[in-house]
Amino acid sequence: MPLALLALAIGAFGIGTTEFVIMGLLPEVAGDFGVSIPTAGLLVTGYALGVVIGAPLMTVLGTKISRKRMLMLLMGLFIAGNLLSAVAPTFAIMLTGRVIASLAHGAFFGIGSVVAAELVAPDKKAGAIAMMFTGLTVANVVGVPLGTLIGQNVGWRVTFGMVAALGVVGLAGIARLVPEMPRPEGVHLRHELAAFKNAQVLLAMAMTVLGFGGVFAAITYIAPMMTHIAGFTDGSVTWLLVLFGLGMVGGNLIGGKFADRALMPMLYVSLGALAVVLALFTLTAHNKIAAAVTITLIGALGFATVPPLQKRVLDQAHGAPTLASAVNIGAFNLGNALSAWLGGIVIAAGFGYTAPNWVGAALAASALVLAVLSAALERRDSGRSAVVASGSPAGQRTAVHH
Repeated sequence: MPLALLALAIGAFGIGTTEFVIMGLLPEVAGDFGVSIPTAGLLVTGYALGVVIGAPLMTVLGTKISRKRMLMLLMGLFIAGNLLSAVAPTFAIMLTGRVIASLAHGAFFGIGSVVAAELVAPDKKAGAIAMMFTGLTVANVVGVPLGTLIGQNVGWRVTFGMVAALGVVGLAGIARLVPEMPRPEGVHLRHELAAFKNAQVLLAMAMTVLGFGGVFAAITYIAPMMTHIAGFTDGSVTWLLVLFGLGMVGGNLIGGKFADRALMPMLYVSLGALAVVLALFTLTAHNKIAAAVTITLIGALGFATVPPLQKRVLDQAHGAPTLASAVNIGAFNLGNALSAWLGGIVIAAGFGYTAPNWVGAALAASALVLAVLSAALERRDSGRSAVVASGSPAGQRTAVHH
């Protein structure tokens, strides 16, 4: 794997840390600004919506410059947003900083996926994408717990200052290690938008929303579920999230490896197993050891879908993959927001803290149905193409020859 992937992974590590670390620092931030916890939660919601909006917006703005230069500009935006959050005198300014940082998120992973795939041989593309996303998964094992610890003991402003410093390291690495890749000739915004006419691209994005949404339906409410149902202490939640992060790292690497060999079978297995494990979580949540194992499996199976889904979008949007790739990153965050909302609804309706697991299982199962449908449509289209080819003069000569 090229060293340039390390620079992309460092950038991904910083982005992953800033996205998730705020969840552990909400009480400190709310206390400092004198706002309620639900109001402080807007720092999570605002970031997620910024990713959804920023992914296509920043990618479109970047169609006029080289991908390397765009990646550097995105890291600059990320650094500026986190610095603003670190020094924000008011809650509104901190929210502004969070949104600014989030605008870089989707386009960075979208453009970064295209760059990573172009750096390696065709049979290594999913593995290269997984290598970049390793930065995001490792952030949940190292960056988020460490950032939370520092924020709780030294101050949350220090955490965001350190995240900005990570961005500087990522920016320097991209400038030094990522080769200059000129914008492909003849690819304009019109070509990029044309990818969304492809039903397979839209199906892959729907699988992203539903599949990863299944993960976040459960994980968003992991703290009350584990403390009220499993009997863990509040302090244990951090280490349960570390287990989730370790599962994400393993699942991401496995998903990247097997997606290069058999992409659709990998999706069938990971989405099907994810649906089953989420359904079982309603039972295993009542036992500490079983709950810890289940959380690790949810992280592994959830992130095993990321490299194949991202590669599926790149494959189906061939010729103009950049915008589709970035929008798919937004789809992950849309799934996060949707599933968190649905999970909150079933809890508020009185079904209990384990009810979001059923929501997650239903979402993952729906993604599996779409995967089967996508493959069936692909086989049908391939069959039609073969018939058309055999009906052409060239195809008839080939048939006679055989």
